[in-house]
Amino acid sequence: MTRARTFTLGLVLLVTATAPAQQPRVTEQRSGVTALLESVSAVDPNIVWAGGTAGTVLRTRDGGDTWERHPVSGAERLDFRGIHAISTEEAWALSIGNGPASRIFHTADGGTNWTEQFRNTDATAFYDCITFFDARHGVAYSDASHDRTVILRTEDGGAHWALLPETAVPAPLKGEGGFASSNSCAISVDSKHGWIAASEPGARVFRTNNAGKTWVVAGSVPVVHDSAAGLTALSFRDANHGIGVAAIVGRGVMARDTVPEAVATTADGGVTWKLVHRPASPGALSGVALVPGASDRTAVIASYGGLFVSTDGGDSWTAATTSAYWAVRAAGKRAWGVGPGGRITRLDF
Repeated sequence: MTRARTFTLGLVLLVTATAPAQQPRVTEQRSGVTALLESVSAVDPNIVWAGGTAGTVLRTRDGGDTWERHPVSGAERLDFRGIHAISTEEAWALSIGNGPASRIFHTADGGTNWTEQFRNTDATAFYDCITFFDARHGVAYSDASHDRTVILRTEDGGAHWALLPETAVPAPLKGEGGFASSNSCAISVDSKHGWIAASEPGARVFRTNNAGKTWVVAGSVPVVHDSAAGLTALSFRDANHGIGVAAIVGRGVMARDTVPEAVATTADGGVTWKLVHRPASPGALSGVALVPGASDRTAVIASYGGLFVSTDGGDSWTAATTSAYWAVRAAGKRAWGVGPGGRITRLDF
């Protein structure tokens, strides 16, 4: 099926903001590419991977002072909206799209060589995001297909992938799926706990306590949701404390999105959620990252209107930059936002 909910970059409305003295240091980095970067994975404050259009995969080993290209042979037309790395050497890249456009590649040598581990054969499935709990256990989430929730799982680092049985996953709402926006609709926080943002037409959060073997509906998030809106990204700092963001999608809408019901937090693993403030500037919220290395209440939102920082758990937000971003990830006291034109920005707290 055609994915109307995938993010399509349009005209970006820029805003100006005066950053207070306590804002993080902002460093614009040179990626060496002009592709739209849509996913980023921070292993630690120095090792970071990023992915995007035209089969783009990047890696840095020095916090982003220098970025290296690690192309996937034969994937030049694929769109890597999912990237998950666990070390300087090992990473997985998920390409999105209908049917065989959804694929998973793996490298164990820092991107010098890549192996295709999975190619989707279900014409109605569309994989949105990927996460790993450890070096062996990982999952990839697809829009619902054939009236079932589609979660792919591996127990051997991706050498073999298999669909979870219907008894191991929640029954889907009609048309339910994820946003292929920032690889933030499936996330993990340790070797056991993970969450999936199941969006459109609802705003449900699935949770696992056993490395993705079984999933339950943890709760529903009181954010905007319908056939063209819903949860775009989740981030957790431990098994209980998390944040989710939502957006209205569609051509011409992304830059103007100001819906107030767009950010919520949880303190019980996703069972209950509380709405908090959204950044005041226009722009769809596509990614979010908690930064526990800075403080338990620090978060960064990636949006079409900029990178926004909160140090009070979402009660208030301040613009760190006013360019467009698709994804953000954090490690230690650093966060990286990525976006169009090869844009990579580092925030140091």
